[in-house]
Amino acid sequence: MAGHIVSIIGARPQFVKAAALSPVLRRTFKETLVHTGQHYDYDMSRIFFEELSIPEPDHHLEVGSGSHGWQTGQMLEKIEKVLLQTMPDWVLVYGDTNSTLAAALAASKLHIPVGHVEAGLRSYNRKMPEEINRVLSDHVSAILFCPTRTAVNCLAKEGITEGVHLTGDVMKDLLESCQERISANGKTLASLGLEQGSYLYMTLHRAENTESSEKLADFLAELDRRGQQVAFPVHPRTRPLLSDLETRLRNIRLLAPVGYLTSLTLTRHARAVLTDSGGLQKEAYLLGVPCLTLRKETEWPETLHDGWNCLVGLDSAPLFSGLAQSPTQPRNSPFGDGHACEKIVQALESVS
Repeated sequence: MAGHIVSIIGARPQFVKAAALSPVLRRTFKETLVHTGQHYDYDMSRIFFEELSIPEPDHHLEVGSGSHGWQTGQMLEKIEKVLLQTMPDWVLVYGDTNSTLAAALAASKLHIPVGHVEAGLRSYNRKMPEEINRVLSDHVSAILFCPTRTAVNCLAKEGITEGVHLTGDVMKDLLESCQERISANGKTLASLGLEQGSYLYMTLHRAENTESSEKLADFLAELDRRGQQVAFPVHPRTRPLLSDLETRLRNIRLLAPVGYLTSLTLTRHARAVLTDSGGLQKEAYLLGVPCLTLRKETEWPETLHDGWNCLVGLDSAPLFSGLAQSPTQPRNSPFGDGHACEKIVQALESVS
């Protein structure tokens, strides 16, 4: 074995990335998997481990929900204890959640080098907790795995040029490996009463979009009035805001959170995707489905090429204008060649 790596995960996007990277990593390294418990119920956590055959975590910290400061502090303390027990050669963090930041801080203070998967992303909106997490994590990381050339350039603007590797996107690796399983998941649409190409697939969970129940209700009511069928898996944080609205929605189907394969199936067969999620913007692009992002900025500017993704926020006018338009050109290929995981492991081998 080339060395010992502790990988920290805790939220849905990290489970997906770990599902891609962990099997490749374990061919060369000893891996200890730590689940912080940031996402903890079945629909937000366990289903991903089952669907994607993610190894059982070696440590489950069971931190759960709370304010950003409380949650990050609890994770920092508990991750530090695990690292003191294991003293790995590297700590690997993914993306931009509180789990990412807590692990990066804990490791760097113990002088354990940090590797950041999905480094260099920037929305340039410092009001987003995720932006703070990704910026700080990048600046304490020793090796940074960038999914796109844009991410490399963003790091260079901040003076980070050493230890930077353009690897491509691990989520592209996983999506390509799941193509047959997505195709075989056709019963999903029938079970939800949806027809291919006749519905919109929507996710909505960012604090900026859910902190005002009135603003959210107005948006959903206007969308519902348009008569387009919408499949809307509701994040647990968003669900309480919709209790008074659910019975009045005729065209928006409020669903429980869905697993990775179901989400990809709903994306692939949708007329368009509406989302404030970073990962779903990218998955829609990779699957060739138009996306309308319910934000004013994106950390994936590559998806904006020739109208495949449009930034519309929760404003009705640009949203419905965007739905009336179609992409004008073929997509580019900014997310690598589908071998990001191998490149990450090679980079780690070279410095271990």
